[in-house]
Amino acid sequence: MKKQREIPKFRNEDEEREFWANNSVLDNFDSSKAAFVRFPNLKPTTQSISLRIPTFMINDLKILANRKDVPYQSLIKIFLEEKIREELKKVG
Repeated sequence: MKKQREIPKFRNEDEEREFWANNSVLDNFDSSKAAFVRFPNLKPTTQSISLRIPTFMINDLKILANRKDVPYQSLIKIFLEEKIREELKKVG
């Protein structure tokens, strides 16, 4: 294994940028020091879409959401997630 090069302390971002422009992160990476990390507060990236849903369906969703005490758009995401997981299990 290649000897690791010590990463210097940088005085500013320009100095750090210059260092990494001329050095590979792989020269300073030791997989034996890797650790499993969880990010419990990380929120997934979302994307807005436009979706036409019949009025009666939206009304029914709002009734269900009210009973479950969640916003109806959150309930739509919950239902979609459940159905997507179900379908993915079917196709392997």
